Amino acid sequence: MFIKEIKTYPLFIETPSPFYYGEGWVKNRSSLIVEIVTSDGISGWGEGFCHGNQPPELAQAVVEKVLKPLLLGKNIEDMDVLWEQMYYITQPYGRKGIAISAISAVDVALWDCLGRSLSQPIYKLLGGAYRTDVPAYASGFFRSSGKKYPEADVEEAKGYVSLGYKGMKVKAGFGVENDICTMRQIRAAVGDDIMLMVDANCAYNVAAARKLLKAYEAIDVYWFEEPLPPSDFEGYLELKNLTSVYVAGCENEFTKYGFRKWISQRAVDILQPDLCFAGGFTECRKILALAQAWHMTVMPHAWGSGIGQAASMQFLATVPPAPSSFVESEPMLEYDKSDHPFRNELICPNLELNEAGRVSISDKPGIGVEVNRDAIKKYVRN
Repeated sequence: MFIKEIKTYPLFIETPSPFYYGEGWVKNRSSLIVEIVTSDGISGWGEGFCHGNQPPELAQAVVEKVLKPLLLGKNIEDMDVLWEQMYYITQPYGRKGIAISAISAVDVALWDCLGRSLSQPIYKLLGGAYRTDVPAYASGFFRSSGKKYPEADVEEAKGYVSLGYKGMKVKAGFGVENDICTMRQIRAAVGDDIMLMVDANCAYNVAAARKLLKAYEAIDVYWFEEPLPPSDFEGYLELKNLTSVYVAGCENEFTKYGFRKWISQRAVDILQPDLCFAGGFTECRKILALAQAWHMTVMPHAWGSGIGQAASMQFLATVPPAPSSFVESEPMLEYDKSDHPFRNELICPNLELNEAGRVSISDKPGIGVEVNRDAIKKYVRN
C-alpha cells in the first residue's frame, strides 16, 4: 500500500478568552493536521503540535516543500526507513523544533493509515497494551485578566475535584513567593489525597527553582515540571536530587538523539516526550526503549488537538513499567482544560473521564477516533 496523497491543514483560531502563564499571553490556538491518503483510499491523520502562539504554517511548509516530494509513492509499512529518510533530509536545518514537529505529524498519520488498513489499534501494531485505561490529571490554571489570584486558582482546583480528577497540574512562573502562596492555598483547599504537580514552563533559574523545590516538598508536590529552560542542562543536574519532589521535563526535547543525554545522565526524574512533537510513534517508541533501559519514568506531554490527544492515548498504552514490580506505577494522561475548540470538535468520540478519574484507551483501528472534516474546514487558515 503506497502513499498517494499528503494533505496539510493549518488550523488556527483566536482565543475568545486570552490567558497567560510563565511564557506570556496565549491569544490563539493552532495546530498542523496532516492527512495521508493511501493507494487503497484509506485516510490516516496526524498532528504536528504547535506551542503557544506558534503559526501552524511553519511546520506545514516543511511537510509541503520537503517531506511530501520525498514520500509520495512510498510504502506506508516502511515506517523506520521513511522516518530516517525524513530526518536525514532535514538534518542540516532540523534536528529539533519545527522540522521534527512536521515529521511527527506525518509519522502519526502513517501509523493511523496502517492501523486502519489492518483494522487494528496502533498499540497492537507496537506490540500490545500494558493497560486498557489510564488515570487523567487536569492540566490548567492559566490566568486571565479580571480575576483575583490565588483565589481563582483555588476555585478551579475545587472544580476539578468535583469532576472526579485525582490529580492536577498548576501553572507557575508568576514569581517565587506568588507561586508558593498559590500552592499552599490549593493544597489546603483540596486536602492531602489529591496529587498536585507544578509546571513553570521554563520560567526560573537554578537559584529560584531551588527555593521553590524546598517549599514544594513541604506541600507534598509530586513533580515540578520544567523549572528551567531546556538549554540549562547543567542546571537540571544541580536540581534533581535536592528534595523528594520529582523534577520533570523534556516536553521541548526531540528524537532519541536529544533524549540520549537526559536519560544517560538522569538529568530529570520524569521524562515528558510529546508524541506529536518529539518524532511520532516511530521515534517515541525508541525514546521509550532508552528510558526503560535506564529504569526511568515516562509521563508523556499532551496539549494538542483531539487528534494528538487520541494518538497519545495509543502511545500511553505502550509505555512499559520501569521497572516491573508487584505494584507498578502507571503513566497518566495530561488532560488539557484550557479553552481549545480543536480538542472536542475535531474527533468523535471525545475522550471522557469516568467516575474513577480514568480515561479508556480505544481499541478501534488506528488512533481510535474518527475525524470531523467539517471542523477541519471550519478552522483551517487559508
